[in-house]
Amino acid sequence: MTGALHRIRALPLRSRLALLVATAVAVAVAAVAGACWFVTKAQLEHQRDETLRNTTVDVDYLNKLYAYCKRATTLPPSSDSGLTVQLIDAQGEVCINPDSEEITVGAVDLAVVNHEARSVLHSADNKDGVKMRVYTYPVKAVQPGTGLPPTDLAVSVARPASEVDKPLSTLAWVLLIVSGIGVIGAGAAGLWVARSGLRPVDELTEAVEHVARTEDLTVRIPVEGEDEIARLSRSFNSMTASLATSRDRQAQLIADAGHELRTPLTSLRTNVELLARSDETGRAIPPDDRRALMTSVKAQMTELASLIGDLQELARPDAADPGPLQVVALHDITRTALERARLRGPELTITAELAPWYVRAEPAALERAVVNVLDNAVKFSPSGGTIDVVLHRGELTVRDRGPGIPADELPHVFERFWRSPSARQLPGSGLGLSIVARTVQQAGGTIELRPAPGGGTEAAIRLPGAPQPPPEAPQGQ
Repeated sequence: MTGALHRIRALPLRSRLALLVATAVAVAVAAVAGACWFVTKAQLEHQRDETLRNTTVDVDYLNKLYAYCKRATTLPPSSDSGLTVQLIDAQGEVCINPDSEEITVGAVDLAVVNHEARSVLHSADNKDGVKMRVYTYPVKAVQPGTGLPPTDLAVSVARPASEVDKPLSTLAWVLLIVSGIGVIGAGAAGLWVARSGLRPVDELTEAVEHVARTEDLTVRIPVEGEDEIARLSRSFNSMTASLATSRDRQAQLIADAGHELRTPLTSLRTNVELLARSDETGRAIPPDDRRALMTSVKAQMTELASLIGDLQELARPDAADPGPLQVVALHDITRTALERARLRGPELTITAELAPWYVRAEPAALERAVVNVLDNAVKFSPSGGTIDVVLHRGELTVRDRGPGIPADELPHVFERFWRSPSARQLPGSGLGLSIVARTVQQAGGTIELRPAPGGGTEAAIRLPGAPQPPPEAPQGQ
């Protein structure tokens, strides 16, 4: 059994479907044919038995038959061409027309003669071994002209069982032939349906093999209808489109990263070469110029380290685990970020109104996001300007008084490596706001940059949380 199942599973899918359809049809046809045969058999046997029960042999014929058996007088004619009629006395002796074959007398027949049963319907064999259906009932017969009293007898009326068996045998062969034709036709139809139904699957398989062989993600499968195959085709097309987009973004990220790395590396290489040449030639660089070179080298190293850190952050898949989420105090994180922002912009006035607000996030990532937003505000604020920071009911707003962002550039501010034309000369990689957006989304929040009333830009971060920490988290975590 296990081997047969293994062989079936090894067949192609269309062959298995055709085999399944043929098997299902075979079972259904067999059930219908069997039910038809048994119902027909029951009806024919019932009709035959009712015919025998309703058969009454003419009394005059029975009397003549009885007289013939007793006195060997003139042979009486047959009672009915389709019936075998015989008389049975109390001793079990049989009186029958010589043209008919005697039927074996059983105990049930004698019970009718002895008034132990009113009538019986049973099967018996005649002397030639032919199976008969027999109906026995009591009668009284006399010998005409003898004046003797009537004798208690039983008359058996019988028909050959072949009257029902032959039509049933013919019906069985007809049903068998028709069922066989039906099963073969169902198998052929199942194979055709399987081939037609699985044609989209074959196309999908060819497309997948083509993609695996050529890495061509532009392949699309035509979608027809709304069935499961159409859904599968749409899913495949969506998957290849997503993969193509991901690959394009990856290539763009590599190209942008290379472009951003080239500038600090070129500057760093120039400064290092100047220092090395000074050492090789023995021509000392003036102290002030040397300090400027070293300061530039340190700045370029810092910029490179920051850019590499941003790239590592963005290289992490969006679906990856961002780290253990904790209940953190957003107001405390903002207060810490404000201290760093004041160090970077000592000439600026930074005001803060921070209401308590607790969120679930990765503390380090959330702090970095807030720092990036404040760094942007510091970078674009004019000397002596003011930055307003407000945290109220889960919304953190940072408003500067800088030049602002044109409306046509606002949709691009969260794209990787995108930088406004007016900010290309300022330090930075163009990754800060992209990292901020990613961190906020992972914490279940939203971020928006919008023009501020009276000029400047306002950044708004909304994070779900509560003004009080949950009972299971210690305050300040």
